[in-house]
Amino acid sequence: MTESPAGEGKANGYLTFPPPTAEWVEAVRRGLLTWYHDNARDLPWRHTRDPYRVLVSEVMLQQTQVDRVIPYYEAFLARFPTVESLAAGPTSEVIRLWAGLGYNRRAVNLQRTAQAVVERGGWPTDPEGLRTLPGIGPYTAGAVACFAFEQDVAFVDTNMRRVVHRLRFGPDLPAPLASERAVLEVAERLVPPGSGWEWNQALIEFGALHCTARKPACVVCPLQRSCRAYPAIQSIVAALPRGVRKKRETPFEGSNRYYRGRVLDALRSIPAETDAGIDLRQLGPKVREGFAEADVPWLRGVVDGLARDGLAVVAEERLPYDASAASGPTPAKVRLPD
Repeated sequence: MTESPAGEGKANGYLTFPPPTAEWVEAVRRGLLTWYHDNARDLPWRHTRDPYRVLVSEVMLQQTQVDRVIPYYEAFLARFPTVESLAAGPTSEVIRLWAGLGYNRRAVNLQRTAQAVVERGGWPTDPEGLRTLPGIGPYTAGAVACFAFEQDVAFVDTNMRRVVHRLRFGPDLPAPLASERAVLEVAERLVPPGSGWEWNQALIEFGALHCTARKPACVVCPLQRSCRAYPAIQSIVAALPRGVRKKRETPFEGSNRYYRGRVLDALRSIPAETDAGIDLRQLGPKVREGFAEADVPWLRGVVDGLARDGLAVVAEERLPYDASAASGPTPAKVRLPD
């Protein structure tokens, strides 16, 4: 029951489409929820309505695959089982526990969110209130409101956006046809009253497992008749040049993010009970092969960036007053935050 595929015109460079019909909305809901009942993975965060545990899972899942997250999620909650324990915990230990997940700022931001919750005396329960917490954006606010407090709200991550766009507007490659606002408006129409938790879990799962970015399983798709991207999306994906089909990324090794990670790995390796900091000249060879005296200013810039993000502490060493010693840079030590 695919609706007319033609857009009505253009606005801000995007096609505009008529509102979805009630019949189309019902067909999509029925098809997707049936698929979810048969294909849903048994994931630990689907067994809780604790907003803290939901938040930990959502932060860890940002730019990290599900299978990789599960052991980190369980280990993190074993050490910090409540929002109060994370809020009061040593930041250095939070950063150590995050080792291997990448994007380490997430760890510090997660603790800042926990501290804000404890300070205000509890959790907001709607997306608007959740967005007032530090580090919480529209997607995370919607996810916590839905998965912890069972609010019937719409929110979209990359997978969810792709599914809604293809179903309602057509192929999202090589460029989207509809604006973010238009996609979100359709997502809001699709949330079944009283079933927002299940619906949004289903939408996430479908985008992750079935309607994927580069290998959509269109031939066996239960939403095929309701999808405006079918069958064109198959030939569009197949025809894209290889360099377009897989997004080109800046090489990680040798990047600033790579060296930030190397610094944090070196700092994590220092036993917590003896961590008084490490001199930049001692740290350098652990971070970059062939490190030399001339590289000290570069390394200082890297650790200063970590310090600005709350991931490190840089302390200048105080030297005895001696005019002859003032010609070189002041020594500094770096360590994980307390």
